[in-house]
Amino acid sequence: MSKAKGQIAINPARCKGCGLCIWVCPQKSIKTVDEADRRGIRIACCAENAPCTGCGFCYMVCPDTAIAVYKESTTEEPAD
Repeated sequence: MSKAKGQIAINPARCKGCGLCIWVCPQKSIKTVDEADRRGIRIACCAENAPCTGCGFCYMVCPDTAIAVYKESTTEEPAD
């Protein structure tokens, strides 16, 4: 059986902190940073130790294409 494991990368220069990715993430793996950047924006980031399945919802909803999704497939041995 194959189980997907994902990871996202958020481009801080493109993120405007709209929060759409946070709202749409089924795993609740995205949050905003604690402090605003030089533009005064609290950008999105990956929550620490949060599970990501690589579903791509955050990528699809991001209006500024600030998110890249990487998906890795791992094969699990069937249980006897």
